[in-house]
Amino acid sequence: MRNEMQPIRGATAVLMVAGLLAGACFTGLAAAKEKKKVALPDFVLWARSVAVVIDPDAGTPVNDPGGNLTAQDDVEKALMNWGRLRLTMDVAHADLVIVLRRGTGQGSKPTGGSEPNDRPVIIQQTDSAIRIGTQQGHPVDVTQPGRPAGPGMGGEVGPSDDAFSVYRGQLDAPLENAPVWRYLAKNALHSPEVPAVGEFIKAVDEAVKQQQQKQHQQPQQPQKP
Repeated sequence: MRNEMQPIRGATAVLMVAGLLAGACFTGLAAAKEKKKVALPDFVLWARSVAVVIDPDAGTPVNDPGGNLTAQDDVEKALMNWGRLRLTMDVAHADLVIVLRRGTGQGSKPTGGSEPNDRPVIIQQTDSAIRIGTQQGHPVDVTQPGRPAGPGMGGEVGPSDDAFSVYRGQLDAPLENAPVWRYLAKNALHSPEVPAVGEFIKAVDEAVKQQQQKQHQQPQQPQKP
């Protein structure tokens, strides 16, 4: 009997070990998934104004000269439809600065100079709102305070995916700091969906829910008689 029971015990042991390994793997994957979630700082939830600019390091693609400008317009219209943030052309006083960059679709591409973010007048219309904006003075490089953005020639080596990066505003050179939120994906800036804006809205909504849950969990102080 002992010899007959030993194989059964061995098989059971193997199954138990396999189950433990599977559980460990699942726990590890769950932990890794949780680490990918980036908690938004409070100033993003308090923000009321936003400036949308083209990455100053992004050159004008020769094969798509209006790509970044189109992406800028599409993102601004998507933010208008959201309605949470007020769009402004005053980068120096915006609560948040969103920096855009259309993907190259390849490792490198020829460019015809940097994007100056120069838009003297803006007229945008969506199904629910109309925006008219004017630029005061010359565009300023958001990476170095006081230095005007200028044209250049050369080539660009950058990510193949579209980039949507959110920086803290109210700073002299916001791009000198790390972005507080970033989304990289193919066609992330393409209309009409503009997936990058949709993902940012989801992140803000999730952060708001977490903030509300924390407030409800905090013990209430007894009122003084």
